Amino acid sequence: MLQDQLADFIKGQATELDVPGVAVGVLIDGQEIYAAHGVTSLDNPLPIDEKTLFPLGSVSKTFTATALMRLVAEGKVDLDAPVRRYVPELNLADEQSAAQITVLNLLNHTAGLDWNLIDDGEGDRSLAGLVAKLHQLPLIAPPGVRASYSQAGYNLAGRIIEKVTGLPFEQAMAALVLEPVGLADTVYGLSEVMVRKFAVGYNRSDDGEMRPARPWAAFKEGARGDNPGGGLASSVSDLLRWARFHLSDGEGVLPAAALHRMREQTVELRASSLGDGFGICWFLHGLDGLRAIGHGGSGNGQFAELLIVPERDFAVVCLANAGPDGYTFNQSVVRWALEHYLGVVAKTAEPLPHDEGTAQEVVGRYEIDALNLDIATDGTRLTLAVGIKPEIRAASQEDMPPDHPAAAIGFLPGHADEYIVTEGGLKGQRGYFSRNASGAITGVDLAGRLFNRVAQAT
Repeated sequence: MLQDQLADFIKGQATELDVPGVAVGVLIDGQEIYAAHGVTSLDNPLPIDEKTLFPLGSVSKTFTATALMRLVAEGKVDLDAPVRRYVPELNLADEQSAAQITVLNLLNHTAGLDWNLIDDGEGDRSLAGLVAKLHQLPLIAPPGVRASYSQAGYNLAGRIIEKVTGLPFEQAMAALVLEPVGLADTVYGLSEVMVRKFAVGYNRSDDGEMRPARPWAAFKEGARGDNPGGGLASSVSDLLRWARFHLSDGEGVLPAAALHRMREQTVELRASSLGDGFGICWFLHGLDGLRAIGHGGSGNGQFAELLIVPERDFAVVCLANAGPDGYTFNQSVVRWALEHYLGVVAKTAEPLPHDEGTAQEVVGRYEIDALNLDIATDGTRLTLAVGIKPEIRAASQEDMPPDHPAAAIGFLPGHADEYIVTEGGLKGQRGYFSRNASGAITGVDLAGRLFNRVAQAT
Protein backbone atom coordinates (compact mmCIF):
# COMPACT_ATOMS: atom_id res chain seq x y z
CA MET A 1 0.00 0.00 0.00
CA LEU A 2 2.68 2.52 1.03
CA GLN A 3 4.72 1.64 -2.05
CA ASP A 4 1.82 2.67 -4.27
CA GLN A 5 1.32 5.84 -2.22
CA LEU A 6 5.03 6.65 -2.54
CA ALA A 7 4.90 6.16 -6.30
CA ASP A 8 1.82 8.38 -6.57
CA PHE A 9 3.40 11.06 -4.39
CA ILE A 10 6.68 11.29 -6.31
CA LYS A 11 4.82 11.28 -9.64
CA GLY A 12 2.67 14.17 -8.45
CA GLN A 13 5.62 16.13 -7.06
CA ALA A 14 7.80 15.58 -10.13
CA THR A 15 4.95 16.64 -12.40
CA GLU A 16 4.12 19.72 -10.36
CA LEU A 17 7.76 20.82 -10.19
CA ASP A 18 8.47 19.77 -13.80
CA VAL A 19 11.45 17.57 -12.93
CA PRO A 20 12.21 15.28 -15.91
CA GLY A 21 13.46 12.28 -13.92
CA VAL A 22 13.47 11.19 -10.28
CA ALA A 23 14.36 8.05 -8.34
CA VAL A 24 13.57 7.29 -4.69
CA GLY A 25 14.52 4.42 -2.42
CA VAL A 26 13.32 3.63 1.11
CA LEU A 27 14.75 1.09 3.54
CA ILE A 28 12.22 0.05 6.19
CA ASP A 29 11.97 -3.14 8.28
CA GLY A 30 14.78 -4.66 6.25
CA GLN A 31 12.89 -4.21 2.99
CA GLU A 32 13.85 -1.95 0.10
CA ILE A 33 11.10 0.01 -1.59
CA TYR A 34 11.73 1.82 -4.87
CA ALA A 35 9.78 4.32 -6.89
CA ALA A 36 10.82 6.22 -10.01
CA HIS A 37 9.23 8.59 -12.46
CA GLY A 38 10.21 10.22 -15.71
CA VAL A 39 13.11 9.81 -18.08
CA THR A 40 16.88 10.01 -18.22
CA SER A 41 16.83 12.58 -21.01
CA LEU A 42 14.17 14.66 -22.72
CA ASP A 43 15.89 14.24 -26.10
CA ASN A 44 16.86 10.56 -25.74
CA PRO A 45 14.42 9.24 -23.16
CA LEU A 46 14.84 6.05 -21.20
CA PRO A 47 12.73 5.29 -18.13
CA ILE A 48 14.35 6.09 -14.79
CA ASP A 49 14.70 3.11 -12.45
CA GLU A 50 16.56 2.14 -9.26
CA LYS A 51 19.72 1.38 -11.27
CA THR A 52 19.92 4.74 -13.08
CA LEU A 53 23.03 6.72 -12.20
CA PHE A 54 22.86 10.31 -10.96
CA PRO A 55 25.74 12.50 -9.76
CA LEU A 56 25.88 12.50 -5.96
CA GLY A 57 27.58 15.86 -5.47
CA SER A 58 28.54 16.25 -1.84
CA VAL A 59 27.02 12.93 -0.76
CA SER A 60 30.38 11.72 -2.11
CA LYS A 61 31.96 13.14 1.06
CA THR A 62 30.43 10.36 3.15
CA PHE A 63 32.43 7.83 1.13
CA THR A 64 35.68 9.78 1.46
CA ALA A 65 35.21 10.12 5.22
CA THR A 66 34.42 6.43 5.62
CA ALA A 67 37.56 5.47 3.73
CA LEU A 68 39.63 7.70 6.01
CA MET A 69 37.98 6.11 9.04
CA ARG A 70 39.09 2.72 7.77
CA LEU A 71 42.67 4.03 7.61
CA VAL A 72 42.21 5.37 11.15
CA ALA A 73 40.99 1.98 12.34
CA GLU A 74 44.03 0.34 10.71
CA GLY A 75 46.35 2.71 12.57
CA LYS A 76 47.55 4.42 9.40
CA VAL A 77 45.93 7.80 10.09
CA ASP A 78 45.39 9.69 13.36
CA LEU A 79 42.32 11.96 13.39
CA ASP A 80 44.02 14.37 15.78
CA ALA A 81 47.29 14.53 13.84
CA PRO A 82 48.14 17.62 11.80
CA VAL A 83 47.43 17.22 8.11
CA ARG A 84 51.08 17.99 7.41
CA ARG A 85 52.06 14.64 8.91
CA TYR A 86 50.57 13.08 5.76
CA VAL A 87 50.77 15.99 3.31
CA PRO A 88 53.98 17.78 4.33
CA GLU A 89 53.90 20.04 1.27
CA LEU A 90 50.68 21.74 2.47
CA ASN A 91 51.02 25.50 2.24
CA LEU A 92 48.18 27.89 3.11
CA ALA A 93 47.67 31.63 3.23
CA ASP A 94 48.47 31.50 6.95
CA GLU A 95 51.44 29.41 8.10
CA GLN A 96 50.12 28.87 11.62
CA SER A 97 46.85 27.46 10.26
CA ALA A 98 48.72 25.21 7.83
CA ALA A 99 50.69 23.76 10.74
CA GLN A 100 47.66 23.31 13.03
CA ILE A 101 44.88 21.91 10.83
CA THR A 102 44.11 18.31 11.80
CA VAL A 103 42.53 15.47 9.86
CA LEU A 104 39.38 15.81 11.99
CA ASN A 105 39.20 19.53 11.16
CA LEU A 106 38.85 18.55 7.51
CA LEU A 107 36.19 15.92 8.19
CA ASN A 108 33.94 18.13 10.33
CA HIS A 109 34.51 21.34 8.35
CA THR A 110 36.31 23.22 11.13
CA ALA A 111 39.61 23.74 9.28
CA GLY A 112 38.83 27.41 8.61
CA LEU A 113 39.14 26.90 4.84
CA ASP A 114 36.86 28.84 2.52
CA TRP A 115 34.49 26.89 0.24
CA ASN A 116 36.84 25.95 -2.61
CA LEU A 117 39.34 27.04 -5.20
CA ILE A 118 37.80 28.17 -8.47
CA ASP A 119 38.67 25.71 -11.24
CA ASP A 120 40.24 27.77 -14.02
CA GLY A 121 40.59 24.71 -16.27
CA GLU A 122 44.35 25.18 -16.47
CA GLY A 123 47.41 23.55 -14.97
CA ASP A 124 47.50 20.36 -12.90
CA ARG A 125 43.88 19.50 -12.00
CA SER A 126 44.77 16.47 -9.88
CA LEU A 127 44.60 16.39 -6.09
CA ALA A 128 48.33 17.12 -5.94
CA GLY A 129 47.74 20.12 -8.20
CA LEU A 130 44.91 21.29 -5.94
CA VAL A 131 47.11 21.12 -2.84
CA ALA A 132 49.80 23.14 -4.62
CA LYS A 133 47.26 25.95 -5.14
CA LEU A 134 45.70 25.98 -1.66
CA HIS A 135 47.80 28.95 -0.56
CA GLN A 136 45.47 30.99 -2.81
CA LEU A 137 42.37 30.00 -0.82
CA PRO A 138 41.12 32.50 1.78
CA LEU A 139 40.92 31.41 5.42
CA ILE A 140 37.78 32.39 7.28
CA ALA A 141 38.83 31.43 10.83
CA PRO A 142 41.61 29.70 12.77
CA PRO A 143 41.37 25.89 12.82
CA GLY A 144 38.74 24.55 15.21
CA VAL A 145 37.04 27.88 15.89
CA ARG A 146 33.88 27.43 13.80
CA ALA A 147 32.28 25.13 11.26
CA SER A 148 32.04 26.33 7.68
CA TYR A 149 31.35 23.84 4.93
CA SER A 150 34.40 23.40 2.69
CA GLN A 151 34.79 21.44 -0.52
CA ALA A 152 38.51 22.19 -0.48
CA GLY A 153 38.83 20.54 2.94
CA TYR A 154 37.45 17.27 1.62
CA ASN A 155 39.60 17.37 -1.47
CA LEU A 156 42.60 17.80 0.82
CA ALA A 157 41.34 14.79 2.79
CA GLY A 158 41.39 12.87 -0.49
CA ARG A 159 45.03 13.77 -0.93
CA ILE A 160 45.73 12.25 2.52
CA ILE A 161 44.20 9.00 1.26
CA GLU A 162 46.47 9.08 -1.79
CA LYS A 163 49.58 9.75 0.24
CA VAL A 164 48.87 7.09 2.88
CA THR A 165 47.86 4.33 0.44
CA GLY A 166 50.25 5.18 -2.38
CA LEU A 167 47.35 4.83 -4.83
CA PRO A 168 45.44 7.30 -6.99
CA PHE A 169 42.41 8.45 -5.04
CA GLU A 170 39.85 6.60 -7.15
CA GLN A 171 41.76 3.29 -6.92
CA ALA A 172 42.19 3.72 -3.18
CA MET A 173 38.46 4.35 -2.74
CA ALA A 174 37.61 1.23 -4.73
CA ALA A 175 39.91 -0.89 -2.55
CA LEU A 176 38.99 0.66 0.80
CA VAL A 177 35.22 1.06 0.44
CA LEU A 178 33.45 0.60 -2.87
CA GLU A 179 34.46 -2.99 -3.66
CA PRO A 180 34.28 -4.45 -0.13
CA VAL A 181 30.84 -2.91 0.44
CA GLY A 182 29.67 -4.24 -2.92
CA LEU A 183 28.87 -0.96 -4.66
CA ALA A 184 29.30 -1.98 -8.28
CA ASP A 185 27.42 1.03 -9.66
CA THR A 186 29.04 3.73 -7.54
CA VAL A 187 31.76 5.16 -9.76
CA TYR A 188 34.09 8.04 -10.54
CA GLY A 189 34.59 9.42 -14.02
CA LEU A 190 32.65 9.64 -17.26
CA SER A 191 34.29 6.50 -18.66
CA GLU A 192 32.49 4.49 -15.96
CA VAL A 193 29.25 6.44 -16.11
CA MET A 194 28.78 6.21 -19.88
CA VAL A 195 28.60 2.40 -19.90
CA ARG A 196 25.61 2.51 -17.53
CA LYS A 197 22.20 4.15 -17.73
CA PHE A 198 22.47 7.69 -16.37
CA ALA A 199 20.30 10.77 -15.95
CA VAL A 200 21.03 13.99 -17.84
CA GLY A 201 20.81 17.10 -15.67
CA TYR A 202 18.62 20.07 -16.57
CA ASN A 203 18.41 23.73 -15.61
CA ARG A 204 15.41 25.94 -16.14
CA SER A 205 16.28 29.01 -18.22
CA ASP A 206 14.74 32.46 -17.77
CA ASP A 207 12.12 31.65 -20.42
CA GLY A 208 11.05 28.55 -18.46
CA GLU A 209 12.57 26.05 -20.88
CA MET A 210 14.46 23.05 -19.53
CA ARG A 211 17.96 22.94 -21.00
CA PRO A 212 20.57 20.20 -20.60
CA ALA A 213 23.23 21.02 -18.02
CA ARG A 214 26.76 20.96 -19.39
CA PRO A 215 29.15 19.67 -18.20
CA TRP A 216 27.53 16.63 -16.60
CA ALA A 217 27.68 17.67 -12.92
CA ALA A 218 31.32 17.93 -11.80
CA PHE A 219 32.57 15.41 -14.36
CA LYS A 220 34.87 17.71 -16.31
CA GLU A 221 37.48 16.36 -18.68
CA GLY A 222 40.82 16.06 -16.91
CA ALA A 223 39.52 17.40 -13.58
CA ARG A 224 39.99 14.93 -10.71
CA GLY A 225 40.78 17.38 -7.93
CA ASP A 226 37.14 17.62 -6.81
CA ASN A 227 36.44 13.87 -6.71
CA PRO A 228 36.78 13.46 -2.90
CA GLY A 229 34.31 16.27 -2.27
CA GLY A 230 31.79 15.56 -5.00
CA GLY A 231 32.88 13.24 -7.79
CA LEU A 232 30.79 10.10 -7.39
CA ALA A 233 27.82 8.92 -9.42
CA SER A 234 25.50 6.25 -8.08
CA SER A 235 21.96 4.83 -8.07
CA VAL A 236 19.28 4.63 -5.40
CA SER A 237 19.83 0.87 -5.12
CA ASP A 238 23.55 1.32 -4.40
CA LEU A 239 22.81 4.16 -1.99
CA LEU A 240 20.44 1.97 0.00
CA ARG A 241 23.25 -0.60 0.11
CA TRP A 242 25.46 2.21 1.44
CA ALA A 243 22.83 3.03 4.06
CA ARG A 244 22.64 -0.65 5.09
CA PHE A 245 26.40 -0.63 5.54
CA HIS A 246 26.24 2.40 7.84
CA LEU A 247 23.50 0.68 9.83
CA SER A 248 25.64 -2.46 10.18
CA ASP A 249 28.56 -3.47 12.37
CA GLY A 250 31.03 -2.59 9.62
CA GLU A 251 30.70 -5.85 7.67
CA GLY A 252 34.38 -6.61 8.16
CA VAL A 253 35.40 -3.44 6.34
CA LEU A 254 36.09 -1.52 9.53
CA PRO A 255 35.19 -2.03 13.21
CA ALA A 256 31.68 -1.12 14.30
CA ALA A 257 33.06 1.36 16.84
CA ALA A 258 34.91 3.27 14.12
CA LEU A 259 31.88 3.25 11.81
CA HIS A 260 29.47 4.36 14.53
CA ARG A 261 31.86 7.05 15.74
CA MET A 262 30.97 8.91 12.55
CA ARG A 263 27.47 9.48 14.01
CA GLU A 264 28.75 11.16 17.20
CA GLN A 265 28.61 14.94 17.32
CA THR A 266 31.97 16.66 16.98
CA VAL A 267 30.74 20.23 16.52
CA GLU A 268 27.43 22.03 16.92
CA LEU A 269 25.75 23.87 14.06
CA ARG A 270 23.70 26.98 14.67
CA ALA A 271 20.47 27.71 12.82
CA SER A 272 21.20 25.38 9.93
CA SER A 273 18.66 23.46 7.88
CA LEU A 274 21.52 21.06 7.14
CA GLY A 275 21.43 19.74 10.70
CA ASP A 276 22.06 20.36 14.38
CA GLY A 277 25.72 19.45 14.18
CA PHE A 278 28.46 17.52 12.41
CA GLY A 279 29.62 14.07 13.31
CA ILE A 280 32.47 12.88 11.16
CA CYS A 281 31.12 14.13 7.84
CA TRP A 282 27.48 13.32 8.61
CA PHE A 283 25.01 16.08 9.36
CA LEU A 284 23.17 15.19 12.57
CA HIS A 285 19.42 15.77 12.91
CA GLY A 286 17.00 15.60 15.80
CA LEU A 287 13.65 14.32 14.54
CA ASP A 288 10.91 14.39 17.16
CA GLY A 289 12.95 12.33 19.63
CA LEU A 290 14.81 10.30 17.01
CA ARG A 291 18.36 10.92 15.85
CA ALA A 292 19.20 10.88 12.17
CA ILE A 293 22.30 11.28 10.04
CA GLY A 294 22.32 12.52 6.50
CA HIS A 295 23.96 14.38 3.66
CA GLY A 296 22.79 16.20 0.57
CA GLY A 297 24.51 16.96 -2.68
CA SER A 298 24.09 19.08 -5.78
CA GLY A 299 25.70 19.32 -9.18
CA ASN A 300 24.91 21.11 -12.40
CA GLY A 301 21.17 20.45 -12.73
CA GLN A 302 21.26 17.51 -10.31
CA PHE A 303 20.31 17.00 -6.64
CA ALA A 304 20.81 14.10 -4.24
CA GLU A 305 19.65 13.48 -0.67
CA LEU A 306 20.38 10.65 1.78
CA LEU A 307 18.89 10.41 5.29
CA ILE A 308 19.40 7.52 7.73
CA VAL A 309 17.61 6.94 11.06
CA PRO A 310 19.75 4.32 12.86
CA GLU A 311 17.30 3.76 15.75
CA ARG A 312 14.66 2.60 13.27
CA ASP A 313 16.94 0.93 10.67
CA PHE A 314 15.43 3.37 8.22
CA ALA A 315 16.83 5.24 5.23
CA VAL A 316 15.48 7.32 2.37
CA VAL A 317 17.33 8.29 -0.81
CA CYS A 318 16.13 10.85 -3.37
CA LEU A 319 17.75 11.70 -6.71
CA ALA A 320 16.41 14.32 -9.14
CA ASN A 321 17.73 15.73 -12.41
CA ALA A 322 16.58 19.37 -12.49
CA GLY A 323 17.74 22.60 -10.94
CA PRO A 324 16.69 24.33 -8.85
CA ASP A 325 13.46 22.41 -8.26
CA GLY A 326 15.19 19.06 -7.77
CA TYR A 327 16.15 20.31 -4.31
CA THR A 328 12.53 21.12 -3.49
CA PHE A 329 11.45 17.72 -4.79
CA ASN A 330 13.98 15.85 -2.63
CA GLN A 331 13.05 17.74 0.53
CA SER A 332 9.35 17.09 0.00
CA VAL A 333 9.97 13.35 -0.46
CA VAL A 334 12.09 13.14 2.71
CA ARG A 335 9.33 14.86 4.70
CA TRP A 336 6.68 12.57 3.20
CA ALA A 337 8.70 9.41 3.91
CA LEU A 338 9.41 10.41 7.52
CA GLU A 339 5.73 11.09 8.13
CA HIS A 340 4.29 8.03 6.39
CA TYR A 341 6.88 5.42 7.39
CA LEU A 342 8.00 6.67 10.82
CA GLY A 343 5.19 8.98 11.91
CA VAL A 344 7.59 11.94 12.20
CA VAL A 345 6.03 15.20 11.07
CA ALA A 346 8.48 17.98 10.25
CA LYS A 347 7.70 21.28 11.93
CA THR A 348 7.80 24.41 9.80
CA ALA A 349 9.37 27.47 11.41
CA GLU A 350 7.26 30.63 11.15
CA PRO A 351 9.18 33.91 10.78
CA LEU A 352 8.42 37.16 12.54
CA PRO A 353 6.61 40.00 10.73
CA HIS A 354 8.89 42.26 8.74
CA ASP A 355 10.75 44.89 10.77
CA GLU A 356 12.45 47.53 8.64
CA GLY A 357 14.89 48.59 11.34
CA THR A 358 16.22 45.05 11.71
CA ALA A 359 16.27 44.63 7.94
CA GLN A 360 18.40 47.74 7.43
CA GLU A 361 21.05 46.28 9.73
CA VAL A 362 21.72 43.33 7.43
CA VAL A 363 21.20 44.63 3.89
CA GLY A 364 24.27 44.55 1.69
CA ARG A 365 26.53 42.25 -0.30
CA TYR A 366 28.21 39.12 1.08
CA GLU A 367 30.51 36.74 -0.80
CA ILE A 368 32.54 33.56 -0.97
CA ASP A 369 35.04 32.66 -3.68
CA ALA A 370 32.57 32.08 -6.53
CA LEU A 371 29.26 33.48 -5.28
CA ASN A 372 27.70 36.80 -4.38
CA LEU A 373 24.86 36.91 -1.86
CA ASP A 374 22.74 40.05 -1.76
CA ILE A 375 20.37 40.99 1.05
CA ALA A 376 17.88 43.76 0.18
CA THR A 377 14.69 45.33 1.50
CA ASP A 378 11.94 47.28 -0.24
CA GLY A 379 10.44 48.46 3.03
CA THR A 380 7.91 45.65 3.24
CA ARG A 381 10.01 42.50 2.99
CA LEU A 382 13.61 41.31 3.22
CA THR A 383 15.06 39.24 0.35
CA LEU A 384 18.12 37.08 -0.30
CA ALA A 385 19.60 36.45 -3.74
CA VAL A 386 22.57 34.21 -4.57
CA GLY A 387 24.43 34.20 -7.86
CA ILE A 388 27.66 33.16 -9.49
CA LYS A 389 30.00 36.13 -9.78
CA PRO A 390 29.66 37.74 -13.23
CA GLU A 391 33.41 37.65 -13.87
CA ILE A 392 33.42 33.91 -13.29
CA ARG A 393 30.52 33.38 -15.68
CA ALA A 394 32.25 35.54 -18.27
CA ALA A 395 35.54 33.66 -17.98
CA SER A 396 34.02 30.19 -18.05
CA GLN A 397 33.62 28.27 -21.29
CA GLU A 398 31.13 25.89 -19.63
CA ASP A 399 27.44 26.25 -18.91
CA MET A 400 26.67 27.13 -15.32
CA PRO A 401 23.49 26.72 -13.28
CA PRO A 402 21.21 29.75 -13.04
CA ASP A 403 21.33 32.12 -10.09
CA HIS A 404 18.81 32.03 -7.25
CA PRO A 405 16.74 35.22 -7.71
CA ALA A 406 15.69 37.36 -4.78
CA ALA A 407 13.46 35.38 -2.40
CA ALA A 408 11.81 36.44 0.83
CA ILE A 409 13.46 35.67 4.15
CA GLY A 410 12.27 36.35 7.69
CA PHE A 411 13.85 36.41 11.12
CA LEU A 412 12.91 33.64 13.54
CA PRO A 413 11.28 34.32 16.90
CA GLY A 414 13.42 33.75 19.96
CA HIS A 415 16.61 33.40 17.92
CA ALA A 416 18.52 36.65 17.46
CA ASP A 417 19.94 37.11 13.95
CA GLU A 418 18.59 33.75 12.71
CA TYR A 419 16.50 33.63 9.54
CA ILE A 420 14.62 31.29 7.21
CA VAL A 421 14.08 31.48 3.44
CA THR A 422 10.33 31.34 2.80
CA GLU A 423 10.09 30.98 -1.00
CA GLY A 424 11.94 29.99 -4.16
CA GLY A 425 14.51 27.29 -4.80
CA LEU A 426 16.11 27.77 -1.36
CA LYS A 427 12.81 27.64 0.54
CA GLY A 428 13.30 26.17 4.00
CA GLN A 429 17.01 26.98 4.23
CA ARG A 430 17.95 28.43 7.61
CA GLY A 431 20.96 30.49 8.58
CA TYR A 432 22.18 33.35 10.73
CA PHE A 433 24.05 36.65 10.60
CA SER A 434 27.41 36.98 12.37
CA ARG A 435 28.47 40.04 14.38
CA ASN A 436 31.85 41.30 15.54
CA ALA A 437 32.70 42.35 19.09
CA SER A 438 31.17 45.79 18.54
CA GLY A 439 27.90 44.28 17.31
CA ALA A 440 28.26 45.07 13.60
CA ILE A 441 27.08 42.50 11.04
CA THR A 442 30.12 40.86 9.41
CA GLY A 443 28.79 37.77 7.63
CA VAL A 444 25.89 35.48 6.89
CA ASP A 445 25.72 31.69 6.98
CA LEU A 446 23.78 29.93 4.22
CA ALA A 447 23.82 26.18 3.57
CA GLY A 448 26.61 25.76 6.11
CA ARG A 449 28.89 28.28 4.37
CA LEU A 450 30.04 31.60 5.74
CA PHE A 451 29.62 34.53 3.32
CA ASN A 452 31.63 37.55 4.48
CA ARG A 453 30.13 41.01 4.21
CA VAL A 454 31.91 43.12 1.62
CA ALA A 455 29.52 46.05 1.19
CA GLN A 456 26.60 47.66 2.96
CA ALA A 457 23.64 49.14 1.19
CA THR A 458 23.97 52.81 0.43
